[in-house]
Amino acid sequence: MNKGKSKHLNRRQTLGIIATGTATTALVTPAIAQSNIEWRMVTSWPKNLPGPGVTAQRLADRITAASGGRLIVRLYAAGEIVPGLETFSAVANGTAQMAHTAPVFWGGKFAAAPLFTAGPFGMTPIEHITWINHGGGQALWDELYKTAGIKPYMAGNTGYQMGGWFKKPLESVDDLQGLNIRMPGLGGAVFSRLGAVPVSLAPGEIFTSLSSGLIDATEFLGPASDYAMGFHKVAKNYYSPGFHEPNGTGEALISLRALEQLPNDLRAIVEHSCAVENIYSLGEAEWANADALKRLVAEEDVIVQSYPDEIIAAAKVATLAVMNELASKDGLTAKIVASYQGAARHLDPWSKVSIRAFLDARG
Repeated sequence: MNKGKSKHLNRRQTLGIIATGTATTALVTPAIAQSNIEWRMVTSWPKNLPGPGVTAQRLADRITAASGGRLIVRLYAAGEIVPGLETFSAVANGTAQMAHTAPVFWGGKFAAAPLFTAGPFGMTPIEHITWINHGGGQALWDELYKTAGIKPYMAGNTGYQMGGWFKKPLESVDDLQGLNIRMPGLGGAVFSRLGAVPVSLAPGEIFTSLSSGLIDATEFLGPASDYAMGFHKVAKNYYSPGFHEPNGTGEALISLRALEQLPNDLRAIVEHSCAVENIYSLGEAEWANADALKRLVAEEDVIVQSYPDEIIAAAKVATLAVMNELASKDGLTAKIVASYQGAARHLDPWSKVSIRAFLDARG
């Protein structure tokens, strides 16, 4: 009986020692080794690119720090493991457990994917976040990527986008005829209907293509990221508004298999780190874009101007055709288009009497 009691006490004492971190190295080391998990995160961005590249690194750091090192996320920029536009496939095939990229790149895989970044003449950043979190957008996004074994999260936002950089000024729709412009997603489809030739390029390939004459114009993000990419060195005509992508949602792609292997607390850390980075980066983008816009005008002789009314009017007509064509692709795509457009209609009356009215009044 005493032996049994002694064995019981020893077991309890041992567990107590391990729990309080005072066990010997021989006992503690295996426990730590078993709890440490490492994920590879591949991205679509040049390393530490202002905007999405910085966001990707900060997200990796957030998850690692919040987990106390139990889940270590190591970032690999575009080209270090896979090219920037192969990040989706890398997560789907198990090359990486995670990616930081943008839904706008995956229209060739899933026709409706670009809407989870933005739709032409669509929702603003806050409206878009509202749709994803409160209007059914997340459930549809999950459904869209589930067949690839991927869970998507909003995980960064570059805010409102500019219309793009053009080597020659625009006066009418005629100036778009045959113009080669880097513009992926639904915005590219709109410009195609206006007579331009949209080209899809990974971010790291844009500057060289613009410099060499492979393309005549490009869009990317807002002034801060655009300035860092150096587009102002080649093209001086900077147009607004960015009607093709009025929002800049980036995404974290997580392998469903890898996610399901995590304990609940680590899954929560991944989810909440994405949410925190999403809103943090949106505020950062607003501040940085305001600063960069001033510098582009004052120091780089960039000409900031509005698209001609004729181009805006034609683009609105083209957008209706593009969205109708998109909705005809398949059942799930039709559901996503209907949800996106329904959310925009639901939010529009409030946006008109809130943000639009206030900005008009502020002058």
